[in-house]
Amino acid sequence: MSYIVIEGLHKKYGHSTVLSNIDMRIEQGEFITLLGPSGCGKSTILRIVAGLTDATAGCIQIEGKDMHGIQPKDRQVGMVFQSYALFPNMTVKENVAFGLHMQKVNNAEIEQRVQEILGIMHLTEKANAYPKELSGGQQQRVALARALIVRPKVLLLDEPLSALDAQIRKKLQEDLRAIQRQLNMTMILVTHDQEEAMAVSDKIFVMSNGEIAQSGTPTAIYTNPQSEFIANFIGHYNVLPRQVLEKMIGGVLPGDCLKFAIRPEAIHAQAMEGDICFSGVAKQSLMTGNVIRTTFEGECMFTMEQLHQRGQLFEIGKKYECYVAKEDVIALS
Repeated sequence: MSYIVIEGLHKKYGHSTVLSNIDMRIEQGEFITLLGPSGCGKSTILRIVAGLTDATAGCIQIEGKDMHGIQPKDRQVGMVFQSYALFPNMTVKENVAFGLHMQKVNNAEIEQRVQEILGIMHLTEKANAYPKELSGGQQQRVALARALIVRPKVLLLDEPLSALDAQIRKKLQEDLRAIQRQLNMTMILVTHDQEEAMAVSDKIFVMSNGEIAQSGTPTAIYTNPQSEFIANFIGHYNVLPRQVLEKMIGGVLPGDCLKFAIRPEAIHAQAMEGDICFSGVAKQSLMTGNVIRTTFEGECMFTMEQLHQRGQLFEIGKKYECYVAKEDVIALS
């Protein structure tokens, strides 16, 4: 049996359905991400797992034990929120040790475990500092340390990095993944940031309107979106109607799919045998760090992405031909 089993989870508030038939299997030591737009129900799942919200129907098991009727304090589930919720009158060391004092752990073990987790979180030198003396990233590390030190069976993370600036957020993503692997801890992260989900996850559950739209490894979801929603949400896919694509290839496509997706980096400027040809007028070109993203208007709007300094520069207002291999065209269900 999987470490965490969620079956038929359903949640309603009055006449409004927030979650519908959620099924998940999570293995011990996995890093799972619930990814989706605001209001899709991903944070509600965390709160139900933590015992902070009751499900309307369905069951949750952790290590084979049914969580129905189990109080939050008895579930051995840790949770970290977007707000750090640190005690301002306590030092870093005191904040981190708080949960162990509540568990009535002896002082010698508290000291040993606090020093260990502060080392893992790179906070040793800040042990006697107060929250107001820390940066946002350091405060979030303290919040994580406080949750990890009580050794929960699963750690729930509700958009803990979203309030940080981009550079600190990326560093903490790397640190969080490294710590998760080091401790072999099961973690479930909620985020609406696709890049964050791709960077840290073993498996992603993409959610839409209270349901799981698609699940799988980051690579599987990115390279094989199963619907137009996934293609639009998980990246900058080009979604083409069937009739437009058939006009471009000059033939009839097999099957009955009405729309097809093409990754922007799969489109290139040099023709190869068997490629499908696009033509369009360059409308916009954006340099986003290491990538140049150019939008063209032709039979349809489409976007090409190239590595900066290696790709062809396109003159705005000029017409170009672009190409994609047939195997890079993905049929959407």
